Amino acid sequence: MEIISCVGAATVRREKTSLCLPKMSIRRVRSQRIKIRRTHATFDAIAKEKSLISRALNPAWLLRFSFYKYFIPIAAMCVLIPVTVFRVGAYIESHGNPVLLETEHSSELEVLDAAMAHFAFERGDDSFDENGNVLADDGTILTPASVGVGQSVSYSVYTVKSGDAISTIARKFGLGNISTLIAINDIDNVRTLRAGQKLRVPSMDGLIHRVEKGESLNSISVKYHVSVEELADTNDLSSYILSVGQEIFVPGAKMDANALRKAMGELFTYPIKAAWRLTSRFGIRNDPFTGVKSSHTGVDMACPTGTPIYASMSGKVVYAGWSNIFGNYVIINHGNGYQTLYGHMSKTLARKGQSVSQGTRIGLVGSTGYSTGPHLHFTVYKNGKLVDPLTLLK
Repeated sequence: MEIISCVGAATVRREKTSLCLPKMSIRRVRSQRIKIRRTHATFDAIAKEKSLISRALNPAWLLRFSFYKYFIPIAAMCVLIPVTVFRVGAYIESHGNPVLLETEHSSELEVLDAAMAHFAFERGDDSFDENGNVLADDGTILTPASVGVGQSVSYSVYTVKSGDAISTIARKFGLGNISTLIAINDIDNVRTLRAGQKLRVPSMDGLIHRVEKGESLNSISVKYHVSVEELADTNDLSSYILSVGQEIFVPGAKMDANALRKAMGELFTYPIKAAWRLTSRFGIRNDPFTGVKSSHTGVDMACPTGTPIYASMSGKVVYAGWSNIFGNYVIINHGNGYQTLYGHMSKTLARKGQSVSQGTRIGLVGSTGYSTGPHLHFTVYKNGKLVDPLTLLK
């Protein structure tokens, strides 16, 4: 019985043990899996660390990093240095530096000025003054009394002939001011007058006023300082009531100075459109080389070499060449006694005999000839006499 019971007891214990083994095995497997996962994670971290270390120690990667590290600053320097040098050079160039010249140049300047004033400056139509008043043969201003003014205005038609000038036509019809013909015929520029062109010529000096809405004969008389009676008589008005667009001849009225100069083609534009600096004015100045007071024949406009130079007014190129004084220079004849000179060019782009319009590019700024630095020397002649360019430029 005991043996049996012992055996039975042992059997029972073995059965209990066999029932416990599966649970213990599952726990061990789980713990082993956890250990394996941790080990794999450790191995992965070590592998990544090794990869980073090997990449850091890789010469090719270091080379690429060094290339980008230094390429950007070098590229920036390659761009900034030339730009800076150019700007500094342009600034230095625009400020003249003294140079040594032989003494013969001063006398050559006088000779050249005399030659220019001689050849050139061919006289134009100077039979009227700056206000457009027609001059008599003795130089006096023709007045309405001397030319004879009627009570009412009448018109005639004149065909322009070869050799006619605006002043000669005015004198031919007894007019005292050229602005009458210019205004009556809406002439934008007297230089456009051509033989065969027909002009409407009034019997007295004055302008035509076109009535606008709200205007009356009284308001027109106040505007032009002419009496209402004179307006009515001159225009032979039967009624003081005016209509819009009606033409009223205003006796004795004249174009304003700027409008007249524009019509005469005497409004010059600046020959340089870029930024420039006035370094020397027209008239008496100290010579930049000797320091001795001398007469400056124009104005000096300093700017960098290569800056474009433009014709100040339309005309014809009468000279393009070289002088020891003005270096490369160009002379343009504008008619009506006006001529301009552009000196010290680095390069002339215009040629002798070429017709140019206002604003045509004729050369580039330089420092050739008798010059202390890159600039344009700009001279204006009127009927052989020097004129201050700044009084004409607009």
